This record gives sequence, C-alpha cells and structure tokens, in this order.
Amino acid sequence: MSLISPPPHHDIYSIEDLAQLIHDLRAVNPRARIGVKLVSGAGVGIIAAGVAKAGAHVVTISGFDGGTGASPLTSIKNTGLPWEVGLRDAHNTLLRSGFRRRVRLRVDGGFKSGRDVVLAALLGADEFGFGTAALLAIGCVMARQCHLNTCPAGIATQDEKYRERFAGKPEMVMTYFKGVATEVRELLAKLGARSIQEIVGDVERLKFRTPRAASIFGDLLDSAEEHASPSLAPIDDYLGINVELDHVLIGTKARKVRRHFSIANSDRSVGARFSGELLRRSWPAAPGRSFDFEFRGSAGQSFGAFLVPGVNFRLVGEANDYVGKGLSGGRIAITAGPAASRRGDVLAGNTVLYGATRGELYIAGRAGERFAVRNSGALAVVEGIGQHGCEYMTAGVVLVLGPAGTNFGSGMTGGLSYVLADALAGIAYHGEFLEPEAISEFEQECLRRVLSEHFMRTGSPRAEMLLDPLHASALVRLAPIHRAVSIEETWSAALGPLEKPEAMPVGALSRLLVESPLVPVA
Repeated sequence: MSLISPPPHHDIYSIEDLAQLIHDLRAVNPRARIGVKLVSGAGVGIIAAGVAKAGAHVVTISGFDGGTGASPLTSIKNTGLPWEVGLRDAHNTLLRSGFRRRVRLRVDGGFKSGRDVVLAALLGADEFGFGTAALLAIGCVMARQCHLNTCPAGIATQDEKYRERFAGKPEMVMTYFKGVATEVRELLAKLGARSIQEIVGDVERLKFRTPRAASIFGDLLDSAEEHASPSLAPIDDYLGINVELDHVLIGTKARKVRRHFSIANSDRSVGARFSGELLRRSWPAAPGRSFDFEFRGSAGQSFGAFLVPGVNFRLVGEANDYVGKGLSGGRIAITAGPAASRRGDVLAGNTVLYGATRGELYIAGRAGERFAVRNSGALAVVEGIGQHGCEYMTAGVVLVLGPAGTNFGSGMTGGLSYVLADALAGIAYHGEFLEPEAISEFEQECLRRVLSEHFMRTGSPRAEMLLDPLHASALVRLAPIHRAVSIEETWSAALGPLEKPEAMPVGALSRLLVESPLVPVA
C-alpha cells in the first residue's frame, strides 16, 4: 500500500527499537522530557509498561475522540477506544508491574471541560491534553480541510487570502483555560481535595450512573495494588566512547582535533551526546573548527546519530542499525578495505540515515533494509542495499553502486537516487512514483565530484572504476515523476561546500585499510 505520509516513527517494530530511540534522544538532549503516545485500545497497559521500561518520562493515552480534522475519516471514526478504558488499563498495569512511579500518565481525546480533567485524574492521569477545544477557542470552524491549504478560518493555511481572515488572539485561549481551571477548582473543593495530585487514581470517589453501565464497564473501577519498582539497569548508560568524546570537547580549544578510538557493538549512540553538547556550548559553530574521529571495530546502534557540521566520523569496520539517524550536517565514512568493497560485504545495518536532514555518508560496502528512509536532505553513497531503499524520501541524493532490493522508492516524493544501469532491471522500483532517466552533463559533473569524495574517504575500488571516463554513463537517475524541486536545486542543497580530505596515494590507503589491526591508536 503506497503511503505518502507514513507513521512518524516508521522504524519502531518492538519495545527494543523504542528503547534505542529513547536512548538516542536522551543522549542528544539529556534535559528533555521524552514522551510516547499510545492509542487507547485493548492491552494498551502492557505496551505502556514496556514504554516505561524503555525509559520514557511520559506515556500519553489517546482516545478515539477529538482530532483537528487533518486525519482521514477512517482514522477519526474507527481508531481506538474511549480514553477512559485505555487510561485505567495503563494505570493499573503500571501499578502491578512497579513502573507507575517511573512515568507520568497523560491523557487526551476530546477534552473540553474541568469535569473531564477531574474524571481523568480520578482514573489515574497526571497530565491532560487539550487540542480540539483550544482550536475552537481561537476560531477553528472544523471545516476538516486542513490538508488542502484552504482553511476558511485562516489557521491551517499559508495562503495569504485565507490568512487575512484569521481573527484569533491568544487571550481567547487564555480565557477558555481560565474557565476550565475554575471548574476544576470548584470540583476539587466538592471532593475535599486541595490539588489534582491528591485525587490521582482515587476511583473510590466514582460510581456508575446506571446498573447497565456498571455491567458493561465494571472493570473500569477496579483497583490494583502497587508493587515495588523493579531494579533496572541505569537509563543513562553513556559510558565508553561517549565519555571519551566529552573529554575531548572539554579538554581542547584547538580549531582542528583528531583522535583515534577502538569501538565495540556495546558502544551505542556514539556522536549523539557529543553533537548535542557541542551545539549547546558553541552555537553557532565557530567557522573552520572541525573534529575528526576514526574508529576501528564494530560499532553499536545509532553510530553517528544527529551528527552536526564540523564533526567527521570514519569507521574502519562495520556498524549496526540506525547509522546516521537524524544526521544533521556531519560526515560519516565506513570502510573495511578494498577487498570488502569488491566482495560486497555488508558494513551497515538497517534503517540507515533515518530522518537525516543534511550531511554526508559514504559506505564502501552494502547496507541493510530501509536505507535512507525519510531522508530529507543528506547525501549518501552505498554499494548495495536491501529492500525498501529510499522509502518516503523527500530530499537529498542517494547513489547505489550495487544491487537494490524490492520496493525501492515507495512513497518517495523528493530527492534524487542514482543506480547502476546494469542493475536497473533487477530493481523492483515503484513505477507510480519513480521513472528512470538518463543523466545530464550537470549531473555527471556532480556525480564525479561525489564519487571522488567516496574514493578518497573509503578507498572504494567501485568508485575508482566509475570515475574512469569509459564508465561515465554507468549510472541512471531514478527520481520522483512529480517533483517540486529541480534537479539543480536538489544537488545544490545536498552538495554544499564538500571539503576535500587530505590526499593519500591509493596504494598506501589500501594497505592502511587492510593491514591496520583493530586496536586503539595512540
């Protein structure tokens, strides 16, 4: 099924995947609150317990009601259960599993009044989400055409003709929430409570209106006994290389820094914490400052996640899933020597460059499935990929110098991809999104520039071969049929000022990659 707008975290298939994402987010911004939203439904409590165990700060239970009208009708009318059911299930399950004190429960789904807030608190909620009612307070008319850019109230549109109609003021929303707060205070006074916190989970103050309701929803008011919180491994396990990188950042003020490290697959999210701290300390970045780090070994998940401009990673070895997740301007090169490139060794796992916005990635080997999924600006060179390559890609440039699996380019609406002409017949790409086209002289020059960069950073014999003038037409373009940005603009945005690395003779580079042992270098 072709989806132009897929689920926002399309790579989450298990609690372990979610835990890794939370780990990445904690690394790049330790001070942020991390929340996970779950649809109210049967068994949502078990999922909420897994989310708490994964390290989230907030679990949101979202009911079937509410919404702003941007969703399709089937999603509005046929998705989820009432928030009361999911909230109570989550609250009780978290109590039984001992995780309730580790997270705050938030609930939303058509909240309108102070009564809704108090009722949700009694059922176990700590926080409350208002969406539709707040929009109505500022002038939304629920025309349900948010996605068409023709909002008659001038809210969900960038069209100046409609925006002139917008008459909303912040005071409207303030007045509405003051009214909600007043009603909450009055209801708390009737209950004899001084704050919301005093009544959280106190279902003994509730009763059903009718015997029929009690027979159907009797379990809703069941209470669970709170268990002691289980002992878990520390959430902030950013040891090893991450700490060493932090020491580099703290201990030097040099404009150009170079370091070498050995790396193991237990080293996760390497680069995320460093990039986040670098931005917080020196944003905007000082011009000309760079950090060049070389790693040897097998990298863990999310190698180079959120890497920012001026930070360059080079890995001699292999990497797990999520390489370059959220890449934000940094540069990553992965190689295991010319022999590995010739054999087509897999040097990177699945879901590489997930959600990248800018930066460069060079892999002198193959990668797994979902390569460049949701890429929206990064430049990448890889020598073979699995299924679902360039899925939902919106910008950026991807060169595939080898085979590609099925479902290539599904939902791809922007950016450019280039594949080998000889491999095109074996690539099951989406004809309704993409079409193969011959490349122009402008593109040939851009490709030569990128292939030269790939060769200099990885020593790839494939890149060396394609740089031969005899192979100038070896690549073809697979690009969206209906693209909004020109080829020149896409290349200009993706290339930027490519910095040439220090030149090294090919023979010397090959010997370095093949002969160097994977041990720390002084």
